[in-house]
Amino acid sequence: MSRFFWLDEDDAVVAQYGGYIDASHRWGLPGVRCPTCDTTWSGTGHCYPCVDLSQLPERDEFKKPRPEPFTEFARLRELVRPLAPPGATLPPGTGFGPLVGRASGKLAAFEWLISVVLLRRDALEQLQAEGVRGLLAGPTALRFRQKNPPEFLELQIEPRGRLHPDCIPPDVPPPCPTCGRFRLTRPDEPILDAASLPTDRDLFRLGNFATMVIGTERLVDAVRRLELDGITFRELPTR
Repeated sequence: MSRFFWLDEDDAVVAQYGGYIDASHRWGLPGVRCPTCDTTWSGTGHCYPCVDLSQLPERDEFKKPRPEPFTEFARLRELVRPLAPPGATLPPGTGFGPLVGRASGKLAAFEWLISVVLLRRDALEQLQAEGVRGLLAGPTALRFRQKNPPEFLELQIEPRGRLHPDCIPPDVPPPCPTCGRFRLTRPDEPILDAASLPTDRDLFRLGNFATMVIGTERLVDAVRRLELDGITFRELPTR
C-alpha cells in the first residue's frame, strides 16, 4: 500500500540559516466580492509559475492585487483559463508566472513562501534522476545580493487529492456555489481520501485544502537519500 506524507517547511533550518525570500507572482487573479456568501476573499495555494500571461493583451489587469465584484473576477478568470492546465479551478488569488522579488543569505534546498515551494535547480535535477515523477517547475525572477547566487525554481504543484470527509466536521457548510469558498479550518488530524489520490505523480496539493502539499513515499525516500534540507514530513493516514 502506498504511503503519503504532508510536506512542510523545516523551521529549524530556517532559524539556522537566516536567509529570506520576499517575492510575489508577476500576475494573479484578483480577490472577489461574492454576492452569494457575502464574503470578500482571496485564497492561497493555487500557483502556476509555468503559465505565462505576457502575450495576453489584458495582462496588466492581472498585476495589481485587489478585490473585484464576482462578474469582473469571472471575466478575468475566463481570459486566463485557456492558458492554465486543463481542469484547473482558478480560485480568487491564483498566481501565475515567475516569483518576482528579493532573496538574501543562506538558503536551504527547499524554500517556502507560505505554501509556495521553491527548489534549487541542482536539487530538482537530482530528484528527477532518482525517478521522482511529475516534478514541474517554472523560473523565478529573484534578485540576490551575493555574487554567484543559487538558481531557484518554483515547483508547480497542482491540486489532485482531497481530504477525506471523515476529518471534516459535519457543521462545515459546503463550498459557496458561486465563488467556491470553503470555510474549512485545517483538521488537527488530517485523513486523505484514498480514492482521490493520484497515481501518476509524487507531489501534489489537496484540492479541498490547497495549502497542504503532499508527497509520496518515493519522493520522501529520495529527499532523504540526497540529504536535501528545508523540508519536513508527516505521514498521513488514508481511508
